[in-house]
Amino acid sequence: MTTTILEIKNLTTSFATPTGVIKAVDNASLDLGQGETLAIVGESGCGKTVLSLSVMGLIPDPPGRITSGQVIYQGQDLVQFSKKQLQKIRGNQLSMIFQEPMTSLNPVFKIGDQIGETLRLHKNLDKNDARQAAIDALKLVGIPNPHKRVDNFPHELSGGMRQRVMIAMALACSPEILIADEPTTALDVTIQAQILRLLDEMKHRMNGSLMLITHDLGVVARVASRVAVMYAGQLVECANIIEIFKDPLHPYTKGLLASVPKLGSRAELTPIPGNVPALGNLPRGCRFHPRCKFAFDRCKEQEPIIQNKDDRQIRCWLHS
Repeated sequence: MTTTILEIKNLTTSFATPTGVIKAVDNASLDLGQGETLAIVGESGCGKTVLSLSVMGLIPDPPGRITSGQVIYQGQDLVQFSKKQLQKIRGNQLSMIFQEPMTSLNPVFKIGDQIGETLRLHKNLDKNDARQAAIDALKLVGIPNPHKRVDNFPHELSGGMRQRVMIAMALACSPEILIADEPTTALDVTIQAQILRLLDEMKHRMNGSLMLITHDLGVVARVASRVAVMYAGQLVECANIIEIFKDPLHPYTKGLLASVPKLGSRAELTPIPGNVPALGNLPRGCRFHPRCKFAFDRCKEQEPIIQNKDDRQIRCWLHS
């Protein structure tokens, strides 16, 4: 039985807007096992990134803040940690690869200095040792001529190289948990495959756990062991990878899978009708019902709750 290393309990993250307070993540509960790769999927704006930033304690306050729930790591609730306490574990035991490497890397500092800063902060290395450790980290993630690249600025590297630098920086202190937010966005298919293979190799090398944020179900199929599906700020289904692809239960999960092209098939893709609702103007009842062909009266009046069904979680009245 897999040991749980991170547990998210009833987490709600809210943002103040000119039209009122919205819940970008609404009462989410998840766990991450030791050595597991958990993928969190859904359309843009469903709350995936906000969930990951909540775990890392990086929600900008104001306008956002965690309004309820817990993030349990090593028996402690990270939600209750001070900024100083979070700084000690962020980049050390918990680390994150951000979505846009060009904007996440500081354009005026050499990449060796940016990787070395993490090592000097958490491992108390001097400047020379931090530089050598940065070179080793770049070599580990497959960057050629790391002793030269360590003195490059971000703009001197390709998109794939910058993403590898972000991975090197995130893994420099051998974290127990790595969160990767859309790590293959804007990369071509060949580079995507290399980055995914690298993440999987690094996870196994360090015996760590990976939380992968993505909207690409092809990415999920390659690396994940379990999948959590989000819609309009809520978790709507969670199951292992085989169950999700073989027998999805939630209509939204079915819709996501039906909209993915299949190799060798000439069948027409079936898009999900309509659009994701604005979080400030959610429909009554189930948030997906205006787009769901299976919706009935109860769906339009009463919001479904998460239920356990055969070792998986599902938020849908069809399976009550």
